[in-house]
Amino acid sequence: MSESTRRDFLVKAAQGTALAATGGLVWWFLLQNQARATPFAIRPPGAGTEAEFNALCIKCGLCLPACPYGTLKLAAAGESIPIGTPYFLPRDVPCYMCPDIPCKVACPTGALDPELTDIHQARMGLAVIDIESCLSWQGLRCEVCHRDCPVTNKAITVVHHPRKTSKHAVFVPLVHSEHCTGCGICEKVCPTDVPAIRIVQADLVQGKMGAHYRLGWTIDTPITQEFVPAQEAGPVRPGVDTTGAGVDYLND
Repeated sequence: MSESTRRDFLVKAAQGTALAATGGLVWWFLLQNQARATPFAIRPPGAGTEAEFNALCIKCGLCLPACPYGTLKLAAAGESIPIGTPYFLPRDVPCYMCPDIPCKVACPTGALDPELTDIHQARMGLAVIDIESCLSWQGLRCEVCHRDCPVTNKAITVVHHPRKTSKHAVFVPLVHSEHCTGCGICEKVCPTDVPAIRIVQADLVQGKMGAHYRLGWTIDTPITQEFVPAQEAGPVRPGVDTTGAGVDYLND
């Protein structure tokens, strides 16, 4: 091997090593940024919490071709969610809630819950309305989200709401979290330039009241305490009139 050939070989080897090191540093930087980012993604039906889903998803991508509507995407490098995991953007293509849930069937690891058999039980996210840009809340008759919602008259209902400047009420959409699947069809069909209704991860917007609060007026179980008339409650002290209205038998 001549001196020039040896020199060229060493130069190319050094360049290759430098490129590999640079690529490794860039990849490390992307992974570090990804780890620090707050995940925000609308996952396919059957996905559990973000931590549970990421622990089971092997980034195989089999759920993408299984979707007949091309709803799902794979996260690319630099996004705030793990690379190669599936998600969708409702404004582009929502989940059309296939009854047979083909994306779940294609998942080989159970990252999309195999026990999910009713698409109406999926919880991909939660619809949230911006009342400052919603046409119905401004007094216009829109209600497109209500009409197109596949969970008819359950996930989104229309209620009347009083106006501040008029005696006439407006009819506005109201989201019911116990029925909303997070499919995103409402976000897709919203006619405003930027959708006034968005799908977000439920845990980002929902609070938790606390088990120690008691809402007695919502309890469905019957009252078990028996109210005994005063005459049957026991002996009354002599001289106490028990016939008059409003008599306090304990503190006469």
